[in-house]
Amino acid sequence: MLRFLKWTFGVIGLLFLGVIGVSTYLYVVELPSLHEPPKTIVQHLPSGSGNYGAYPAYSGSHPGVSPRPEDSYRFPIQIGETGPLEPLFSGPNTYPFWCGRNTVTHLQPVADNFEGVGIPVFSVDEEGEPTEEVIGYSRDCLHPTAANYFFLNSKDGRFYRIDKKTPEQTIEKITISGVSRDFIVRLETGTINRFFYAIAVLKGDGESLERPLGNLWNQRLIYQFRGGVGIGKRQGNIKPNDILKRRKDQLRKGYAVVYSSANQTSNHYNMWVAEDVAARVKKQFIGLYGDPLYTVGIGGSGGAIQQYLLAQNHPGLLDGLIPLYSYPDMVSQTTYVLDCEPLEYFFDVQDRQNPRWESWGQRVMVEGLSSTESNINYFQAMSSAASVLLGNFDGIKQLSGSSECVSSWRGLTPLVNNPNFVHFAKNFSPEIQKKIRWTHWEDLYQIYGRDENGYAQSIWDNVGIQYGLKALTEQKISVEEFLTINAKVGGWKSPEQMQQEEFWFLQGDVLPVKLSVWSHQNQLLPSGPESPAARTSASLDAIEGVFRSGHVFLGQLDLPILDVRHYLDPQLDMHHSSASFMTRSRMLKSQGTAANQIIWISDPDYNPVERAFAVMDEWLLNIKMNDELSVAENRPYFAEDSCFNKEGETIARGARVWDGAWNQQPVGACMQVYPAYMTSREIAGAPISGDVFKCQTQPVSAAIKQGLYGRVDMTPYQEKLEHIFPEGVCDFTQPGLGRPDNLLTKPMLANSQDAVNPPNQQAQIEFQKPEITQKKPSEEVREVTKMPEPKEMSAHSAITLSRLEAETASSQ
Repeated sequence: MLRFLKWTFGVIGLLFLGVIGVSTYLYVVELPSLHEPPKTIVQHLPSGSGNYGAYPAYSGSHPGVSPRPEDSYRFPIQIGETGPLEPLFSGPNTYPFWCGRNTVTHLQPVADNFEGVGIPVFSVDEEGEPTEEVIGYSRDCLHPTAANYFFLNSKDGRFYRIDKKTPEQTIEKITISGVSRDFIVRLETGTINRFFYAIAVLKGDGESLERPLGNLWNQRLIYQFRGGVGIGKRQGNIKPNDILKRRKDQLRKGYAVVYSSANQTSNHYNMWVAEDVAARVKKQFIGLYGDPLYTVGIGGSGGAIQQYLLAQNHPGLLDGLIPLYSYPDMVSQTTYVLDCEPLEYFFDVQDRQNPRWESWGQRVMVEGLSSTESNINYFQAMSSAASVLLGNFDGIKQLSGSSECVSSWRGLTPLVNNPNFVHFAKNFSPEIQKKIRWTHWEDLYQIYGRDENGYAQSIWDNVGIQYGLKALTEQKISVEEFLTINAKVGGWKSPEQMQQEEFWFLQGDVLPVKLSVWSHQNQLLPSGPESPAARTSASLDAIEGVFRSGHVFLGQLDLPILDVRHYLDPQLDMHHSSASFMTRSRMLKSQGTAANQIIWISDPDYNPVERAFAVMDEWLLNIKMNDELSVAENRPYFAEDSCFNKEGETIARGARVWDGAWNQQPVGACMQVYPAYMTSREIAGAPISGDVFKCQTQPVSAAIKQGLYGRVDMTPYQEKLEHIFPEGVCDFTQPGLGRPDNLLTKPMLANSQDAVNPPNQQAQIEFQKPEITQKKPSEEVREVTKMPEPKEMSAHSAITLSRLEAETASSQ
């Protein structure tokens, strides 16, 4: 007996140590967690903030066809001055707004009130360090414009602020136009529309900080975009390496680089705000240095989304795009990402007796995306540990195997969807935490609108979605399994019904043990064994609003695009390769061609960005010199769909290399090497484009009659299907509901004043729908062992590039 007790306590002790290890890993790495509050939390809200009432969804014209107001602000902002506070067209500033850190100047934001609104601002001692004395509060987080010189240290490859004590021999040398020079960069920072901005250009001959000359600038401008998943309410941070380290090799060759924390989607996903700030940052740059030869965007994940949407919504802001790890837009992702947890709850809990779901390869036949049987699953470990501590030994799960849904997207659903949850809540006072509704939908309430209860409306919908339909028609799952999945998998509760998340220690409480990695307390579950779970119905007004507002990529864009990514699907990374083909399918549908979008995918050990910059430069220069030709007709030799191995050798290139299931063509040479995986919605019958938010439904009898279920005879199960789907099943041969027609057709207006939207709507910019007269690309697939590099530019403008940026959803 004593031996048994020792063994039992030993097992429990090991499990407890496992809990500590898993907890630490998840706390630091995997999940958005509630860390200790900073010293400077937001204390109070401005008067009138945090009040919620009904609000109409956006109903104005698309930003691609409407005018913006003239900007009366006089750029450039001078050193020591603060930039504009109020946005030009993106709507009034919203609160709360948490101030980020400025580690370029190490200064606090400007105190703008004494009423306790915002974060406290402290007096500083003789060394410039903050004391405990509060001298005011900062509501809007403004910083005066400042400029400093930074040099690249030749010994450690890092940038440092230059001063009188900097030894000359430590400054790395670069060669510009055959002349050896110090690698010194002028870095200007400040705030525009409350967000940090940064401008980096090589120090010119004979210039001063106050009077930059830019005579070593190669006339090319890079706009740096960054990714992440944000729901607003914060400024973001600014660090020297945000562009100095990230774009070191481009700066070395004379490129100028600009960036703003408003263009980092870990801070927000409001494309009106992103565009408003980007346009002004570019004006600040032009005010200092003059017009660039061209402006090329670069950035990954959310940084790629911004490029597609800002180029669509504001022609002329960017001339070329290098989206990395791209998606067409953010809202399209929510359709299948918000399917993940209801399906995982079904596999883990509702149908856990079915041995099929022990295989992750079987799960993804329904939920889509990629999977593995080998990776350690930290969420399974955490769930098992919690079950043991609760005395539920049946809840112990195998610790190996996972899917993209679990490894990459878990934790982001509540961040986007639950008004009670945000991982940086402790940056705000307890009163603000309780008062604010923390969702992506609420952050863009002027787009989605609010319902009669004052809650922001959502575009997520799964009415009529038949999960696992493709697996059924291919007879990979049984009819009974198909019916069980769709009867038990419901939707998400309305926001007013949602409860706080149960993330156990991640929310600061070790006991009691409250854990639901699936957020099942906020799901619509069956009310009884014979009652199928209810589905969630989206607001048609919200869907119309998100289309009209320019937050959905429509596929109409006549600019050079090099869509570049590493192949990360086997790593269960959220940046799945199929997203590039979602974008391409929209372009083919909207403009009949995607000849101006080139897709490159490489092994993770090879960086294709260097080649991308060189090809983009040649492409844009061709357009400048041959403006009578179309974008596609100006494509340089290397601007062609391609895939690369880990040595950088081209596996295949040509117009058909990425053919596959997404376009119903025989699998191309690159797709064979780097296969793309379907999403849950594609498996349910939706198109690859992913832009159907709410489907038109048809009666079950009609679906059976038209052969929707293939060789599977569902006639005997018609009554059960009708019980599960009382509103019918999706008919994806019909357009999605809520999408307006002719969004990019410019209205005939008597004068520009007629284009101004109602007071609560966005004013927009002039846009002419481009005529696409692109030549048909080569259909040849060429097998190449080693491609020659693109031709060199002149010494002044040659391009050498940094490593491909892995800007994941957690990037800061």
